[in-house]
Amino acid sequence: MTLPQAAGPIGVFDSGYGGLTILRELRAAMPQYDYLYLGDNARAPYGTRSYDIVYRYTLQAVTTLFERGCHLVILACNTASAKALRTIQQNDLPQLDPNRRVLGVIRPTAEEVGSITKSRHVGILATTGTILSHSYDIEIQKLYPDITVTGQDCPMWVPLVENFEFDSPGADYFVEKRINQILEKDPKIDTLILACTHYPLLMDKIRKYTPSDINIISQGEYVARSLSAYLANHTDMAQRITTGGQLHCLTTENPDKFNATAVRFLGHEVQAEGIMLN
Repeated sequence: MTLPQAAGPIGVFDSGYGGLTILRELRAAMPQYDYLYLGDNARAPYGTRSYDIVYRYTLQAVTTLFERGCHLVILACNTASAKALRTIQQNDLPQLDPNRRVLGVIRPTAEEVGSITKSRHVGILATTGTILSHSYDIEIQKLYPDITVTGQDCPMWVPLVENFEFDSPGADYFVEKRINQILEKDPKIDTLILACTHYPLLMDKIRKYTPSDINIISQGEYVARSLSAYLANHTDMAQRITTGGQLHCLTTENPDKFNATAVRFLGHEVQAEGIMLN
């Protein structure tokens, strides 16, 4: 496979719409760069899929973004970061192009939590796939062995967001239930990580049912801060990113549906291009 070598945009991938919350923060922190967003909306959600399927789908997306000129791709999807990132970094990048990079959202979030928690008890709210991967437990305890990590899967939260029910009265039941469950598992938790990029859309409900003395971490600002620092330290990569502040979106579903949904996440309209991944 011959990949284009000219400078290109920063690629941002998610299984659905949640990664748009990461994209929004990236563009706010680094508006000078061009961005190419790819949502595999036709095959979302990834949260309950096997490791093999998530890896295959994610590699297809990364390869597509590389083919469209991206030298740097952000997996703005916790499930993809948990189940596919390491294999892609270790096994696939050396074959595709050892000078390109694929980064995830778990490590930047784990790095921040140590300075936020005081009780050293942290809760993870995520999809079933992310919880079962134990990726957050592993990353946090590598950096901060003294922190106790407790996970809680929230299987209904992504469907609530994807079906525009995140602000409905019905969402209250599912949000309150999972918040209560994780705090029952560990009452000492003083910090909750929203380890799915869809969950910021449920923030009003999450705050409603979370005690006011508990910190709630939404990933976008931390991922943006981490990427900004990465590019400052890797000027060779920064030089391979085009500047102009442009955004182009790709989706594996109907572009009109994507456009109508994306505006809720980004706050402005987009004109997506429909593609197929294989």
